[in-house]
Amino acid sequence: MSLLKVVVLYGGKSTEHEVSVHSAQTVCRILADKKDKYQIYPVFISKEGRWFLQESCGPQTPGDKPITPVLRADATFAALDGSFCAAADAVFPVLHGTNCEDGTMQGFLETLNVPYVGCGVLASAMGMDKEISKLVAREAGAPVLPCRVVSKFRPYDKAGLERWVLEQGLPVFVKPVRLGSSVGVRKVKEVGELHRAIDFALEFDTDVMIEKGVDRAREIFCAIYGDENNLKSSACGELRTVAGEFFDYNAKYIVAGGCETKVPADIPAEVAAHMRQDSENIFRALRGSGLARVDFLMDKDGKYYFSEINTLPGMSETSLFPQLFEACGEDYGLILERLIDLAREVHARRAALSLSR
Repeated sequence: MSLLKVVVLYGGKSTEHEVSVHSAQTVCRILADKKDKYQIYPVFISKEGRWFLQESCGPQTPGDKPITPVLRADATFAALDGSFCAAADAVFPVLHGTNCEDGTMQGFLETLNVPYVGCGVLASAMGMDKEISKLVAREAGAPVLPCRVVSKFRPYDKAGLERWVLEQGLPVFVKPVRLGSSVGVRKVKEVGELHRAIDFALEFDTDVMIEKGVDRAREIFCAIYGDENNLKSSACGELRTVAGEFFDYNAKYIVAGGCETKVPADIPAEVAAHMRQDSENIFRALRGSGLARVDFLMDKDGKYYFSEINTLPGMSETSLFPQLFEACGEDYGLILERLIDLAREVHARRAALSLSR
């Protein structure tokens, strides 16, 4: 049997560029070890958007070969000097954040007519937008927190927003609408801090969400893979920060030991079951396919709220996605195989649709 040619994409024009490279190193290593199944092409995308084929997955090096995606029947990408080309059987995007996880790359891969792992254009775009995903989650029956959204290009009633914040009660969290890894997020404990936090978040996105806070919230997570016909949800896990008041970028990636993971989470079995069901319902409502991680906030009384969905979550060995499934006894390598198989199945189903009347 011939080997499947799998392109692993990572890096990208995103504030989560480095996180992506770290995730991809794990994915490339696990898939490359399956020498009887896959031929892996590690493709690094620079912060300027240029593509490079690497010998091994990692940060950019002088020896990386400049390549370009191509729309050809016999090739998916080719070297700029014409010395090399290859046709991918599947693309595995291990990309996070803006321009990567938000439907942009998915739309490009659709144009290339190549199977790719993960959610499609619509689910990726909706999942990346915290406001839209919250609306979808609410329609799917999941509890959500009150919020307001302001835009960089539309004046807003500052006094009115301050009144709303006081009515909801402090703290509130201010966050970019379309960004991940807690980039640009601030916890506001006094009304006087509100507009500075909004200005800070607007450095990273054109729209900002102000969300009622759950002070000292427990952060509970559930991972998912599959499609609507065969969907699996993981055990629930909890991430506790020990390097700040909430699980921000600093606690996630900068401070050694800034957070600790507990899988399964120490919550009642009935609550965990409801969270898993809500996760599946939200994923289906977004028309998801592939994989995701759904995040919840739990207050001191044990009530939980949908926070966000990540349609391309972190995938390194220390990331939550593999940990949550390994706690259920599932092999991470087999999950990666299933994701590639599903990508090809989804592509084949779409290819079978008629393009004429």
